[in-house]
Amino acid sequence: MRKVVIHAAGGHDRLKLEEHPDPVASEGEVVVRVAAAGVNFADTAVRMGLYDSAKEFVGWPITPGFEVAGDVLAVGAGVTRFKTGDRVLAVTLFGGYSSRVVVPQHQVFACPKDLEFAQAAGLPAVFLTAYYALFELCKLRPGATVLVHSAAGGVGGSLLQLCKHAGIDTVGIVGGSKKIETAQRMGATHVIDKSSEDLWARAGEIAPKGYDVVLDANGAETLKQSYQHVKSAGRLVVYGFHTMMPRAGGKPNWLRLAYDFLRTPRFNPFDMLAHNKSVMAFNLSYLFNETALLEEAMGHTLGLFEQGKLVLPDVTRFSVEKVAEAHQAIESGTTVGKLVLTFGG
Repeated sequence: MRKVVIHAAGGHDRLKLEEHPDPVASEGEVVVRVAAAGVNFADTAVRMGLYDSAKEFVGWPITPGFEVAGDVLAVGAGVTRFKTGDRVLAVTLFGGYSSRVVVPQHQVFACPKDLEFAQAAGLPAVFLTAYYALFELCKLRPGATVLVHSAAGGVGGSLLQLCKHAGIDTVGIVGGSKKIETAQRMGATHVIDKSSEDLWARAGEIAPKGYDVVLDANGAETLKQSYQHVKSAGRLVVYGFHTMMPRAGGKPNWLRLAYDFLRTPRFNPFDMLAHNKSVMAFNLSYLFNETALLEEAMGHTLGLFEQGKLVLPDVTRFSVEKVAEAHQAIESGTTVGKLVLTFGG
């Protein structure tokens, strides 16, 4: 099989496409012949050695990737839900940038018949992130207003769609006029283009009393103001620090990282108590053993797709040989929707 391997932290040149023996399914496992693998911003942090759970669970060398789609090549003893030839998508605890992956059957799901593999490969990570943030950490109620940063991205679009389906008004923030239409198509009630508007002044105009939920993966650039715009009994949900990462070059700027670390707000529990606000955070890679959660979240999401109630995100395809270009693209902050790697044959 072919897989992308990173032997040590660094830039895009660390992404090596190598030949390795095919994996074999053990009891309760499924081997998937991968047609496409999702590319997520977290994968770039893995490459740069900045993703703690990658060090904890795998170490070096490592193959990035949290999500794949393809067909079942083999199943181990005790697997009852799938058989050879089934079209599936799966979540992987790293290792997804491979033409073959072996995963526990609870991390594998039937691929809706109307989805291409490239489309399906871009769904699990973003919708699991969105579902967990909205329905596990936040109990959304009718009439709530939600502020979504990076609204034209994979997670942002997923958040907007799940909120729309739940009857929740959303304000989506984008970084350029070309992304406005995408956020609107994903279900944003209002869109703020921070490249041409005063972000926080406009956010305050739309929701003068603040937001029930603010979802922020930016880091130091917006966390302080995001918290300030949370209303009483509201929640700030943190799931990344994207603006602290390099936009070009592929390597961390350690001085910039140190500066951003120092200016990242420290949330005082006394202040949160006094203002009746909560700050929550999570890392998706620690949730893959939560069988009930995966079943619930993916069942909810795939059911909505099969009913035609969710819009497919825009998908940009890169052949696996161009994995470095895919990382450069997602780091640039100019992409919309999802990026995927494709494997021929």
